[in-house]
Amino acid sequence: MPCPPSDVQAFDAHATDADLEDLRARLTAARLPEAETVRGSGPGRHRWDQGVPLADLVDVVNYWRTGYDWRPFEERLNRIGQFRTTIDGLGIHFLHRRSARADAVPLILTHGWPGSIAEFVDVVDELADPGDAEAPAFHVVVPSLPGFGYSDKPAATGWGTEKIAAAWVELMGRLGYRRFVAQGGDWGGNITTVLGGRFPAHVLGIHTTFAAAPPGLTTDGLTAVERRWTEETRDFWRHRAAYAKQQATRPQTIGYALVDSPVGLLAWILDKFAEWTDTDDSPFETISRDRILDNVTLYWLTRTGASSARIYYESHNSLDPELRVDVPTAITMYPRDIEKCPRPWAKERYRQIVRWRSPEKGGHFPSLEAPAHFTRDLQEGLTAVLATNR
Repeated sequence: MPCPPSDVQAFDAHATDADLEDLRARLTAARLPEAETVRGSGPGRHRWDQGVPLADLVDVVNYWRTGYDWRPFEERLNRIGQFRTTIDGLGIHFLHRRSARADAVPLILTHGWPGSIAEFVDVVDELADPGDAEAPAFHVVVPSLPGFGYSDKPAATGWGTEKIAAAWVELMGRLGYRRFVAQGGDWGGNITTVLGGRFPAHVLGIHTTFAAAPPGLTTDGLTAVERRWTEETRDFWRHRAAYAKQQATRPQTIGYALVDSPVGLLAWILDKFAEWTDTDDSPFETISRDRILDNVTLYWLTRTGASSARIYYESHNSLDPELRVDVPTAITMYPRDIEKCPRPWAKERYRQIVRWRSPEKGGHFPSLEAPAHFTRDLQEGLTAVLATNR
């Protein structure tokens, strides 16, 4: 593997024993509310109607305190390869896994909230050096968003999705990747859209699980399924998006609880993993407790509950309605995601959709819920994207 340029520095994650002991002490001393008043006699999503059920939270807190081990995840990050560089005065952390294949293409993967680089640790190796010799290979770069994980916390406003996308172009250039492909969902999908729309000279094409249509489009001509998608998305924003309004308007206020209380942080994030995954009763049907706790513990140890919430303050509803993406685009709409865009609407922004998929299963966190399917879908989608560039 080539040595990084001088303005890119190797980084190793290592939490102090004191920080891990403090976490366990806070979990032991946690004060919990009484149980929710919507308890039912059996499993089902109704149990979560008022938020994380007390019994579920107690179970996860006990495991976090007595059974969970942070060190294996920390070691996994170090094995993949971690680095930091400073862009526009802000330290940016990223994973970088170069492929052994001579035909590998640079790929940047961008996470969202309440995710992190933990979303991609189970897919990086297969993307870089796939077991199938016919599958495409990638030099994989996974940055931590500003204010997330081991990236620095912005000290002033301005780090919205447009600036982040420009920073990603700079980051990839520093690694020697003048042209690359990009993938993302959630905020990562928004940033990937900006990358494709603003930087076509650098972006060969994109794959996203988030397609943002321009505003004001009619439902005339949509299929019954597509109409249902629009209704479900509208219902989400009307009735289940209080977290987004809070973080878009008062991130500092909720931030005090998220940085001070590990149980509060866990509940705030676990609620979204429960609601946004394709499961019947619990997110742990598809994602392991360890992986969700890897994600939550990363937020806790880096004290990023407030700083990560500020991406909503910076960028909520800020995607330029006039932005158009002319680079080749592959889009996958998972059925249990929180926002689903009909293809006729998506085509109004993404002018060259070369592959469209809507699987029968999957939710908001496909790289965690079904990593093998996600990897295969991404490989096939980017194969279609790259074929257009030949």
